[in-house]
This record gives sequence, C-alpha cells and structure tokens, in this order.
Amino acid sequence: MNPRRAVPHFRCVGVGAGPANLSLASLLHGLPDTPNLFIDRKDRFSWHDGQQLSGASLQVSLFKDLVTLADPTNPFSFLAYLHASGKIYHFLNARFEAVPRREFRNYLEWASRRNENVVFGEEVQQVEFDGQFLVHTDRRIVSADNLVLGVGSHGWTPAPARDCLGRTQFHVADFASRAVGLKDRRVCVVGGGQSGAEAFLDLISRPDTERPAQVTWVSRRANFFPIDDSPFTNEYYVPDHSDYFASLDRDTRSAFTERHVLTSDGISESTLREIYQRLYLLRFVVSGGGRPTFDLLPNRHVREVKGSDANGWELTLDHHEQPFAAETLACDTVVWATGFRPAGTEFLAPLADRLERAGTEYRIDQDFAVVWDGPADRNIFLQNAALQQRGLADPNLSLNAWRSRRIADRILGTRSPDPHPSFVQWAADLPGTDDQEA
Repeated sequence: MNPRRAVPHFRCVGVGAGPANLSLASLLHGLPDTPNLFIDRKDRFSWHDGQQLSGASLQVSLFKDLVTLADPTNPFSFLAYLHASGKIYHFLNARFEAVPRREFRNYLEWASRRNENVVFGEEVQQVEFDGQFLVHTDRRIVSADNLVLGVGSHGWTPAPARDCLGRTQFHVADFASRAVGLKDRRVCVVGGGQSGAEAFLDLISRPDTERPAQVTWVSRRANFFPIDDSPFTNEYYVPDHSDYFASLDRDTRSAFTERHVLTSDGISESTLREIYQRLYLLRFVVSGGGRPTFDLLPNRHVREVKGSDANGWELTLDHHEQPFAAETLACDTVVWATGFRPAGTEFLAPLADRLERAGTEYRIDQDFAVVWDGPADRNIFLQNAALQQRGLADPNLSLNAWRSRRIADRILGTRSPDPHPSFVQWAADLPGTDDQEA
C-alpha cells in the first residue's frame, strides 16, 4: 500500500495555533474542498498568559482581529465573539479606550474552541517531502499540499543573563506566575518597551503588604518613550507599505526598522501617564516625603550580572552618554523585558538544505511562501517570522488578517482585491526600474 494513502490528507496543515495561524484557520473554515488542520503542542490555548496583568490593553484597534480586515462578514470576528457571548451591549457601554488584553486573549481562545480544525496537545516532530508534505507528530502522520508555520516566539534575554536565569531571574513572559512574594525585595526590570512598562507599573502599584522595597527600571533607550500611533505613522502598517518594504535592499530595511522601532515597541501613553501618576503618589503622598521606592535608569545597558538566587544579584550598567561612568546595581530579583524572537523550526531539518535563507530567516516570496527547490504548487508559508524582510508590521497584529488572506489566496488559487493604496507614495516613480532583490 502507498503509505501516503494510508494517512489523512489535507490541503493545508498549520504548525502552531497562535493569532497568526488562527487567522488563517478562521478564513479557511467551512470552505469546500479545502480540508485543513492546525496543530499546537500546548495542551490548551494560551496567548501571553504570563503577561495578562490587570489593566493591560491592546495597542491596536479592535478591528485588527483575526479576520475583519480581510473578511468583515467572517463569523470569527471580535464582534461576532462579543455577540455570541451575549455581551456586545456591555462592551459598547464600557467605552474602553483600548481593548483589554485579557478580553482579546479570551476572544482568541473562543475562536480556537469554535474551530474543529484546531487541535492542541499534539507536537509536530518532523516534516518530510515526497511529492506531498508528510507531517509526523507525536500522535500520527498526516500529509498536506501546503504547510503553514505559525510557531510563535519565545522570550529573549541578552548574553549576560542567560547563565543566571532561575528562581529570581526570569523573562517577563513569566511575570504573572513568577513575580510573587516580593515584599521588601529589591526588584529590577530591564527593558524600556511596553512589557517592561507594564511590569514596572504592576510592581509599584502593589499594596503596602506586597510592594517591593525598591523597584528599578533600566532601559537602553534615552528615555521612556511613547508609541508613535499617529495617522501617517500607521501608514507603515498597511499592506501597501509592507509590499514596498519587501522590495527594498536588506541594509535599507534594517535601517528603517531600527529608526522606526517606536512605531511598534513604544509604550502606550496611557501606561506612561499611569506610571507617572503612581510615582508622584509614591514620592510625595504615600511616602510622606521619605526616600522614594523607585529608580528610573534610562540610557543604560546591562554589561554584567553576578550573584545567585540565594545571595542576590549585582548588575553592572554602562551609561551610553557617560561611557566611563559604570554603575553597579544590587537587587534580589531581575525581570528581563527584553523582547521576543521567533521560535525554532527544528522539525524542518529533513528539508533544511532545500530552503533558501535571507540572513537569519527563511527567504519568502510576495505571498509569504518560503523559496525552495520544490514544486510551485507545494508551499511552506511563514507567519510572523520575517521581520527582516517584511518589517515591524510582521510580528504585529495589524497585518495579521491581510497576510492570512494572501496565503489563503495562494492555497486556493484565487486573488482577493487589494485595499486602496496608501495615501503616501512610498516608491519613486521611475518607469522601467525593477524592484531591488530582497
């Protein structure tokens, strides 16, 4: 018997069931002649569960859900979730300035439960190809015409911290479960983005019976900067600009990403205001004019970490504008809010020498398909793992539904109409000039 005929076959198999692949699963759901399966190794759905802090909210519009910007009539929209949950009027009356992050997380979980093609507690171990993709999991083997990688990201820490992680040093991704029992402790939060801001705010807002004795916030940035959420800046987060960005050469893309990082990784102004108000209370009201319980240290990076869980930690900080002014910081607990990196794809090892690379990423084409030496109608699509080629919008929720729509079109052999181009003309109008190679 042909072994490929002995296993279930799908038009599309997705690896991972976070927001990226949930978006695609939602767009493909119910389509005739398009059997699909999305597999996630976690036992149940989760999305930044370790950072679901009280008061945390999304930094993007509620319309940037799984499907709305690609298919407003899709039954997996955020509004459909509110209606199905019987709370759409309550949500409207609450007049949230931004969607509570925990509510959006609950919406994503609802979408995963509602879709019978999404399964949890199953891990993809290896992928082979012999005319079709053979996907080996810890439970079964399935075959597919197309593979879609949406494996998410993991917390990243700088080199000085990696040998010190443990009970009292951890990434902010584990903050909710690990940042406990800190009364009278000295806590340092490293990282000046939204995650660091939320961790710092949580610590300084705790009641007297739980608040640390000292909370220090360290950032490489020159100050604690807000996110740039202005209209023309948000033109960086529309499909037209994503395609333009992909046409640029690698050095230009890299410089752009570094220059405009605050359009994605800045701090919500409401969070900054709440932090400042809390600092005011701690310095002038709660403490009665005594020693403040906080330190804010921008323009610094951690050069060295010494110590242990039992005896505490000493961080050596270098000041960017005063290079000879090294500082030492004593603390008991360190929270690293230093960002995320795409998770590994070791299961692709049998195909590794057939897939093209672009720097540290797989090279992708205009439809987010990995460039490889296989048949044109057999593709491996990449979700949320092409920041170097697609820019800051790639790991952001803003283009999630659009990217999934483009992948779905490629799988289905269709082409959905593009939205109107940006108000801004990004590319030079030079007739006869070809796009530069990625």
